[in-house]
Amino acid sequence: MDEVNFVTSYYSQTGNHSAVTGGEGTEKLTDFGNSIDLQLSKFDKHLNKHSLNFELGIDTYSSASSDNIDKVKNPALGSFAITSASSGDVRVSPTANYLFENATKKYALGGGLSFSQEFDYTSFGGNALFAKTLSNGNTELSAKASVFLDTWKILLPVELRGQDNNGFKYKQDESAPRNSYNLALSWSQVINKELQIAFLTDIGYQTGQLGTAYQRVYFKDGDSNPQNDVVYSEKMPDHRFKLPLGVRLNYFISDRLILRSFYRYYTDSWDLKAHTAELELPYKLTPFLSVAPFYRFYSQNGVKYFKPYGEHLTTEDYYTSDYDLSKFTSNMMGLNLRFVSGTGILGIKKWNTLEVRYSYYNRNDGLKSHLVTVALKFK
Repeated sequence: MDEVNFVTSYYSQTGNHSAVTGGEGTEKLTDFGNSIDLQLSKFDKHLNKHSLNFELGIDTYSSASSDNIDKVKNPALGSFAITSASSGDVRVSPTANYLFENATKKYALGGGLSFSQEFDYTSFGGNALFAKTLSNGNTELSAKASVFLDTWKILLPVELRGQDNNGFKYKQDESAPRNSYNLALSWSQVINKELQIAFLTDIGYQTGQLGTAYQRVYFKDGDSNPQNDVVYSEKMPDHRFKLPLGVRLNYFISDRLILRSFYRYYTDSWDLKAHTAELELPYKLTPFLSVAPFYRFYSQNGVKYFKPYGEHLTTEDYYTSDYDLSKFTSNMMGLNLRFVSGTGILGIKKWNTLEVRYSYYNRNDGLKSHLVTVALKFK
């Protein structure tokens, strides 16, 4: 075994715009994630490298928002009533990848398979990779194609089961497909010993059931009596084209300090446009300990199908009150600590790296989250 990585994380989130309850209501969520990554490699007689990677991820989460799928709004109380059977689940996701690196011709070929399952969907994935190094190692071109074939179990809000849902295609407990196809391209270039630059894109196309069936949308077509609220399941187009374009710039300010920067522009066929800007400053306090503060700013204009609670019309073809698809700006900041030892950590000789990362996320619609990640490397 060449390398073993353990990663564990804890995520907590609060907010008041749950899409499950039509854009109003708690978004409280917690997630405890764990993964183990095993890497094996060997060289053949031509000094070509063959690498195998196996990873298993297990996430356990609880969601107050999902707990409202099986609850119905009580007009007299202005809230949701009826006890839900479940508000959490476990996600299991194994992956396996192979990489061949030709030492003479300076190229790499690889591929992999993935699987993921939780209570309402199952996903099978595959990928193929090609990379080529040029100019004595100063230039690298790479292309990675991937496909994910998902099957959703349709879960409608409890009050919509067995009823007309404004032309919604699927019924409760039926299965619906969602397929995703991606092509990631990159060109990285060493400008000089201090400066490196990379241009990136990850072209994507999705087809199938792209709306989330258990997310409610409330309409303003009804009368003033709250008992007559018009509600349907979220309905979105069955295809989506995505085009992100990014540039990454790393500048080695000194032997101790690096400036890492990233910018991405995103656009898609749902008229969503977004900008992402990131900065990270890894600083080596000692030969073994480094600290890296980071910051990310994000803004998007929102998709054309979004409206808040009670503002849609039933004459519209598509509709969502999911605030992830609304217009918003967000800030994320945090700190990464990394300790590396050539002789082992806490007396364990093969444990050579310990990394702890904390991030705080704040969105201008009130969504807030905290994420703590701990990573251990054994080599």
